[in-house]
Amino acid sequence: MKNYKNIVVFSFVTACLLAISCKTPQNTTEIKSKPLPESFAISSIDTNTVATKSWKTFYTDPYLIKLIDTALVNNYDVLMSLQKIKAAQSDVLFSKGAMLPNLSAAATAGVSRFGQYTMDGAGNNGTEIYNGTDIPKNLTDYFIGLQTSWELDVFGKLKNQKKAALARVLSSEAMRNVVTTNLIAEIATNYYELLSLDQSIKIIDKNIAIQENALEMVVIMKETAVSNELAVKQFRAQLLNIKAMKFELLQQITETENKINFLIGSYPKPIDRETSFIDANLPKEINFGIPSALLQNRPDIKMAEFDMLASKADVKSAKAAFYPTLSITGSVGYQALKPDLLFNPQSVAYNILGGLTAPLINRSAIRASFNKANASQIDAMYNYQKTILNGYIEVNNEMMRMNNLKGSFELKSDESNTLNQSIDIATDLFKFGRANYLEVLNVQQNALEAELDLIDVKKQQFQSIVNIYKAVGGGWK
Repeated sequence: MKNYKNIVVFSFVTACLLAISCKTPQNTTEIKSKPLPESFAISSIDTNTVATKSWKTFYTDPYLIKLIDTALVNNYDVLMSLQKIKAAQSDVLFSKGAMLPNLSAAATAGVSRFGQYTMDGAGNNGTEIYNGTDIPKNLTDYFIGLQTSWELDVFGKLKNQKKAALARVLSSEAMRNVVTTNLIAEIATNYYELLSLDQSIKIIDKNIAIQENALEMVVIMKETAVSNELAVKQFRAQLLNIKAMKFELLQQITETENKINFLIGSYPKPIDRETSFIDANLPKEINFGIPSALLQNRPDIKMAEFDMLASKADVKSAKAAFYPTLSITGSVGYQALKPDLLFNPQSVAYNILGGLTAPLINRSAIRASFNKANASQIDAMYNYQKTILNGYIEVNNEMMRMNNLKGSFELKSDESNTLNQSIDIATDLFKFGRANYLEVLNVQQNALEAELDLIDVKKQQFQSIVNIYKAVGGGWK
């Protein structure tokens, strides 16, 4: 009858704990996402995409390929991203271990003395412990054996912690792909910047030669009284200005080379590169694919997706903290009051204990933890939608930019050719007194600016190709 009452009381307490714990907050509802358009603004519906191409296939310049290969081995951002993956993998191992029983070896020694007027002291007084020996007042205790503890994951708290850790491993791997994609794009962008600066130096050198010839001509014309000292001064000033521009470009070349050196993890040194630029061919056709392909190809979108999955698992784990925790502890080994009695069959000792605990008073702290996880989940959901929208807009912008640059290059090329022809015409007119020196200087200045603008547009075309490859999700495969 007494045991029956105990069972009833235990069952009642357990039911109360479960009833209290069942009052948990609600999970966040899914945020409604905006559907992606079926196609890009100026692209037909074509599932083929340049994102599936390896960067070694997409880029054909051997010097650029060598730089990227070096960077993928030595770049510090890439190396750090690998360490973050290892850290995330360690969290997975930790979460797996938390789901398994903990078993440890133990060896303890201690001494106890109970007060005479206590239950233990009075009970031990005159009590035989072994072979006619009473329990000593200073009772020593030795134990050697195994101890275990195990939290049974009844409500999925540990399981969801493991899911969150696994999602963060995938997120860290996607982050490494983001780093790789950005690195390749940055190296290619600076490489084409370097080629354009080399071409600008060639244009400056050509114009310096033209200006020197023009200055000699004006000096001769002054000596024959056809021109005057003012014209000589103006031509010389323009020549000095162009020579100064060359030093500015040389400084930009140094800085651009060092940007590349930094990206490949190298101290400053000259960068090997192609010598032709303005005649280099652009890809004839680039397949953009369809917007939904961005979800699989862009590593930043995959990273945001895995972060969202991890946050969902965090919410479930935080919610499980409201439920009771079932744990089992136990030990087995040898225990005795003297070392020489320790390894004796009569000294074998063991215990096992199962416990059910549920939060009653400190639920506000658990609720705060849940609310934090819930807010992080909402933030991750918004970030996922934001990343998708940003990816679509990047592709759309680069598509329009690429088309507009094509038209701009054709017009700038015609402008440059026209102004270069005008230099000879203006020079001849000046020789025969049909044009003044200011007109000659103006034509030469405009021709120089037009050639430099043409180089800049060509550079932007190459950079636009780099950006579109990155925007559709290429570069990490």
